[in-house]
Amino acid sequence: MKGRCILLRIIISLLVLPFISFTTGCGRKEIKAPAEKVVNVRVQAAESKPLRPFVETIGTLHPYEEVIVSAEVDGVLKDVRVYEGTVVSKGMVLASIDDTDYSLEVKRAEAALRQADATLANTKLEYERKSALYKEELVTKQQFDDVSTRLALAEAEIERAKATLSLAKEKLRKTKVYSPLSGVVKEKKVSAGDYVKSGTNLFVIIQNNPIKLKFTVTEKYAGMPKKGQDVTFKVDAFPERVFKGNVSTVYPSLEERTRALMVEALIPNADGLLKPGIFAHVTLYTGAARNTIVVPITSLLYEEERVRVFVVEEDRAKERLVKLGNKYGEEMEIVEGLKEGERVVVVGQQSLAENTKVRIQPLEGERSASGVKS
Repeated sequence: MKGRCILLRIIISLLVLPFISFTTGCGRKEIKAPAEKVVNVRVQAAESKPLRPFVETIGTLHPYEEVIVSAEVDGVLKDVRVYEGTVVSKGMVLASIDDTDYSLEVKRAEAALRQADATLANTKLEYERKSALYKEELVTKQQFDDVSTRLALAEAEIERAKATLSLAKEKLRKTKVYSPLSGVVKEKKVSAGDYVKSGTNLFVIIQNNPIKLKFTVTEKYAGMPKKGQDVTFKVDAFPERVFKGNVSTVYPSLEERTRALMVEALIPNADGLLKPGIFAHVTLYTGAARNTIVVPITSLLYEEERVRVFVVEEDRAKERLVKLGNKYGEEMEIVEGLKEGERVVVVGQQSLAENTKVRIQPLEGERSASGVKS
């Protein structure tokens, strides 16, 4: 029994001794704190630039004027002188209607007027003669009244004949179809030999210089458009060219369905490059140039409705909530939350949190202090 107790003590000593040695050794070893994380970033100073406030939207080009030319008299089209794409001037003859019947009507009216002139002249002579006899009481009052009545009727007949002749001449003139404005024929609806009636549509003519740009702005910006403001726009047909014009019309009310305000601008188009129907990317300038804080759009971090950036103070990253304004190319206007000259992180900001330690790297194209290009 005593031997068993001695053996048990020896086994316990062997088991406990390594543990004591291990714990004693750990107590002597120095525990090091983990190294602080350093994030490499690139920064760019927030700049103040004189920029003009603007609103960006989309629009469509429309002709300055578009008219439908119709026939004003009945008849057969004898001649059609223009086609789609024909450039026309104001007063130019577009087509003609057979005028045979209308020429004869003019001659008939002229003959009727000559007859009425002769009747009036004869009646005037008779009136003058009977007027003298009536004063001498050589004709009765009834006879004098009769010639007076016939004189009035003859004068009225002259007026009627003149009106008939004017109407006949006007109808004859309308057998020629004239262009009401200078422009281009958009559509030809008839051909020579067609019988047309008064009111039949013959041509559609559009005027494209100046050309009209129509665009809308949302309800948020409805108070900004003013007559005379500068407008620039680009079209896909000429991607490298910027076209310019001025606001000519601001509609008095918003469209109920879209809650948008319609605006029109006039654009010079002497070379005829711009065509109605072309889609336009529009910039409406709403004021004079003003100093504006801008940063690269790549520096912005979006979280739901919040927008933030990181700036570097000494060697630490500081988070800033900012309020955005307009976008100017690859830069964004900062209305609130940032000052000119602050170093804004433009590369590496996704890895940052408040007070993270940073190491600034030179931007691409810059040279470090050692003279090595990054």
